[in-house]
Amino acid sequence: MLNPAPMPFKVNRPGPTVSALSGFTLLDVQGPGAEGFLQAQLMNDVSALTPGRWQWNGWLTPKGRVISLFALARMSAETFLIVLPDHPADELRNALQRFVFRAKVTLTVRDGWRCAAGYDVSFDPAAPARDSLAGTEESGWAMDWSGDGQKGRCLFLLPETDGALAPLGPADEAIDARWLADDLAHGLPRLPASQSEAWTPQMLSLDRLKAFSLKKGCYPGQEIVARTHYLGQAKRGLIRVGGTGLAGGTTVLDGENRSLGTVVCTTADRSQGLAVVTLGEETTLFGPENAPMNRLELLPGLERPV
Repeated sequence: MLNPAPMPFKVNRPGPTVSALSGFTLLDVQGPGAEGFLQAQLMNDVSALTPGRWQWNGWLTPKGRVISLFALARMSAETFLIVLPDHPADELRNALQRFVFRAKVTLTVRDGWRCAAGYDVSFDPAAPARDSLAGTEESGWAMDWSGDGQKGRCLFLLPETDGALAPLGPADEAIDARWLADDLAHGLPRLPASQSEAWTPQMLSLDRLKAFSLKKGCYPGQEIVARTHYLGQAKRGLIRVGGTGLAGGTTVLDGENRSLGTVVCTTADRSQGLAVVTLGEETTLFGPENAPMNRLELLPGLERPV
């Protein structure tokens, strides 16, 4: 059984250094009212998290559109950590702060820490759960970010003074690109600012990641999410596409130049992306200027818990 508290590092880093990822930020949520506050605001079941575990989660508008998608880790009974791949932590803190009211909770951007990419990492076989969190406040933490067919992808959360962090430089751009491509291949939408508040959880197929709850009770956008599910009105979903010159916001067309959907996000080289399209449309896909697109497999196994 996994120890219910975060444990010291029991992962083997593949080399002397790991590369920091750009765009990742961290937000601490602490206090006796932290669980209740997050449970009332976020779209997944926060109360189901035990210390040392994490889940995909997000914050919605009242109309059920995804403002931000992130990983939520429970560090202790009264402490949570939000790991944001795209949405700046200070912006989310300021937005959430408006709803704190009298709740005994403190929102703090975790400055002085970096998220770093690890590949070919060996995890302790005594704690095989992919939603487990390994580490301590002193040494940092490790999160198993692996999917099926791709073991050993690890997100390290480290103090920026940690000697294992490689100096920032051009090498990080390659790691950033690889990490982003892996996220998209497994169906994790990376939402740029232009795509924030554009899609419902069902449109982004976030059920694949177990990223939202239909049973936890009220939260912003919950009524829309539940109605869409129970009335069977989810007519659009996420697919993975390949092509050239892809860009977020690009219209996906069929062979008769009719709109099928929109590209949400792309890899750094713009050769692959995730798109929200009308479900059940088995047809040839095209982008602007009749550039062909092809459908690629969405890889499984990134849901938490698996």
